[in-house]
Amino acid sequence: MPAQTSYSTRNKPVSGTAKPVVTSFLTRKASPFRHKPYRIILPLLAGVLVFTAPLNVGGFSPVAHAATTKAVVTYKLVKQSESIVTSGARQINYAWVPSDTTKPTEMLHILQIDLKNPYIQLNAMSGQKGSVTTGQSVGAMVKETGAVAGINGDVFGTSNEGAPLGAQINSGQLFVSTAQLKGMYAFAVTADRQPIIDEFSFTGSVTAADGVTSFTLTGLNKSAYRTEPNSGFSHVDALYMYTSAWTAPERPMASSSTPTEALVVDGIVTEISAGSAIKTAIPANGYILRGHKTAADFITNSLKVGDTINASYSLQSLKTGQTYDPSSFQMMVSGHTLLLDNGVAVPFTRDINGVSGSADRARTAVGYSKDGGTAYLLTVEENGGRNGVTLKELQQMLVEIGVWKAVNLDGGGSTTMISRPLGEFQTVLAHPTSYGTSQRQVANGIGVYTTAPQGTLKGIAASGERTLFIGQQSTYSLKAYDSYYNPMDPNGLQPIWKLDKPLGSLLDGTFQAAKPGTATLSVKAGSASDTIPLEVIGSAQVSQLIVEPNTTVLKPGVTINVPVKVQLTDGRQLSVPASSVTWEFRGFTASVSNGKITVDQVQNNIAAGYAIARYDGFGGVAVLAPGTEQTLENFENVTYNVGFTATPAETVGTSSIVTGTPGRETSKVLLMDYDFTNGSGKRYANAVLNDGKGIGIAGSPSSLTLDVLGDQSMNWLRAELTDVNGKTVYITMANQIDWSGWKNIRVDLAAAGLKGPAKLTKLYIVNQEEGQDERALQGQLGFDNLNLQYPPSQINVNHPTIVMTVGKTQGTVDGVKVKLPGAPFVQKETSTNYLPLKFVADTLGAQVIWDNIAKRVTVLRGDKMLELWVGNESMTVNGVRLQTAVAPVVIKGSIYVPVRVISEQLGQKVEWEGKAKTITIH
Repeated sequence: MPAQTSYSTRNKPVSGTAKPVVTSFLTRKASPFRHKPYRIILPLLAGVLVFTAPLNVGGFSPVAHAATTKAVVTYKLVKQSESIVTSGARQINYAWVPSDTTKPTEMLHILQIDLKNPYIQLNAMSGQKGSVTTGQSVGAMVKETGAVAGINGDVFGTSNEGAPLGAQINSGQLFVSTAQLKGMYAFAVTADRQPIIDEFSFTGSVTAADGVTSFTLTGLNKSAYRTEPNSGFSHVDALYMYTSAWTAPERPMASSSTPTEALVVDGIVTEISAGSAIKTAIPANGYILRGHKTAADFITNSLKVGDTINASYSLQSLKTGQTYDPSSFQMMVSGHTLLLDNGVAVPFTRDINGVSGSADRARTAVGYSKDGGTAYLLTVEENGGRNGVTLKELQQMLVEIGVWKAVNLDGGGSTTMISRPLGEFQTVLAHPTSYGTSQRQVANGIGVYTTAPQGTLKGIAASGERTLFIGQQSTYSLKAYDSYYNPMDPNGLQPIWKLDKPLGSLLDGTFQAAKPGTATLSVKAGSASDTIPLEVIGSAQVSQLIVEPNTTVLKPGVTINVPVKVQLTDGRQLSVPASSVTWEFRGFTASVSNGKITVDQVQNNIAAGYAIARYDGFGGVAVLAPGTEQTLENFENVTYNVGFTATPAETVGTSSIVTGTPGRETSKVLLMDYDFTNGSGKRYANAVLNDGKGIGIAGSPSSLTLDVLGDQSMNWLRAELTDVNGKTVYITMANQIDWSGWKNIRVDLAAAGLKGPAKLTKLYIVNQEEGQDERALQGQLGFDNLNLQYPPSQINVNHPTIVMTVGKTQGTVDGVKVKLPGAPFVQKETSTNYLPLKFVADTLGAQVIWDNIAKRVTVLRGDKMLELWVGNESMTVNGVRLQTAVAPVVIKGSIYVPVRVISEQLGQKVEWEGKAKTITIH
């Protein structure tokens, strides 16, 4: 048994005017833990409760959890939308809105369940085909069990079989028992539909055929772990039961105990194996008793084949002492710390440091109302610009929406909510996961089920995209639902579609977005009608336009794949359809098709070309440079050794050059297998090139491209190089290996500061200590087609010294007198120095482009693109929106800009001499 075991702890706004439903505020200081991974660590010794900021017993204490900044941000909860999933279940979405508009808006999603509704039911969902050791995504669980909605559930082991850490009951049957851990709470619904959140213990015994001899049963379907508070080995000197729901090959792995087992079928002992595991599969009507030491003696001395024995067990509340037969519950799923009790935040019942409780992360929780009539399944999303929340903020959110008692569930990368839109037959992701649309394999979940019969037609629902970009087209369809809000076949209905605002064209349910804004799309069929809110994204919502070319080499005939994304001011990050992007090219001509640029001609002697992507006038840029590509390594004719090294020493693996790899069947690739199962802490697996001496990189390439066979392990992919001075340079090729199959990757070597000639010594992955529960411990990677991209030289720019004097049209450039088109001046209201843009830009060797319609000026210089708007106190630098204190102005046909804004953003230094009123740019 390792010294510690890691466990998982993981996790479209609607347009229209949102009305605040909550007026109270939470004060939060910026956390130093933002973006840190999130996990549970169960150490050898029981953890003590540690708070970075205290909670009031009687309520939430708005104390900042970190004192690293003086900036104080308040938040309010604003209801965004509400929709019915089925009779007795509805989805409600809230925004957690900051007072500081530069901070992202977080999103809280709720499945609100009416437990008094006879047609709604909650139940636990398991892994594949009911297995407690074969995890699957929440979406797959929902589909497999026929649920209409669901969320992820319990924390689980990642260095073992992945079974739930706490108890799990499905339809009155105990699948997994509790663990001997302190402060771990569970959510349950009794057979008479009453919700309970409590801390439970497991009690059981096995009685031999004589009816007298018995032995304590310690648990059911449990992975090995360290008990609390004594830090004992869970399976040493103990008797456990394993059912057919345990499908892992070991019962369990890393238990520090040799098993003696007995197979029991229909209450009769059919097989006994002393000192080794039974190989016979466990039937559905049977179980295996697994014992060690005195428990093994009980099996060998008190049981024999043919005996009829009895096993019984129950759960007991550690708070009230009440004993429960598992059949008295409809369902149970365990979690981590208690969050609320009696409608107020409570001190955490477990140390939250191990679950990154003070960091912003995706969160999952479950709770119920004061009267016990409503259950709340809740998630907070973390994706793109959304960071998630701390556990203290989650507590405050739950208080605000009226939750009476709540427990924290697995969060971070595991956080997932699945829901069925009204009128739809299929369920969908209710919001992005931490991985976008990918869902993590988890141990169990809570499913929402409807038992309603087929009803009569009640209404219709419009279905289709709610968030669009200008130029994007979406076709909307008509769905129908019955009196229990379950889907019906809409055939025979004749929809009539209308749009309340002219944001584009609408024909027979197909909408073509033409301008930004919000609108309501309505549909009517007979006497039934529905509306769907539409949002067409506009440039005012964009905080950054991101252009990601797969190569920056500019040469005739090359085709460059250029996906474009936008980061919105509310935290969303969205991909912009190629049809919604317009392109401008400077320094070369090109054609564009489906997001790919094909270069036609390149101007002679240019240092750089600019591919400017625009969405609704907002621009981002890909800076390209004429150059060449050279093959660094394709592994076809390797004459050096390829080795494998790893840290810690317990890590095993291999690196070799092989043929026959899927997707590269006829060529050679570098293949690396790794296994981080053993050991602890930060873990590395390295494919070492040429015994560590590396392979040579000539000159100073700007970038490296390579094909990587991903294993979706979420590990960190890196490379190690040695530069011309012998300095080691580390580069990140992927923050997360979040793909499977072959993928082409581009790495910016210039940005990494690599000085050539250099050597590539290692290709490697890192499984960082924090958040290991979210990453695979075993896997296989492949590498092929390593190519270097060389620009002719660095994009050099001039740095002349320009001296100007306020009120004078004469200045100097490198000491030579020049005539200015207009005199610099000081705006009295802001004490800001203004100077003529074109003169400064021309002197610095920049290109200036004026758009008279948009009143926008674009400045291109080196690897920078600046854009400013006359009368607008904002600018963009390489697609990132920045606020400025003052706006550009037009005087006598010339554009004047604040001196520091333009000069410093172009990499120049500015000095002001107050007495002489001189401005020096150098």
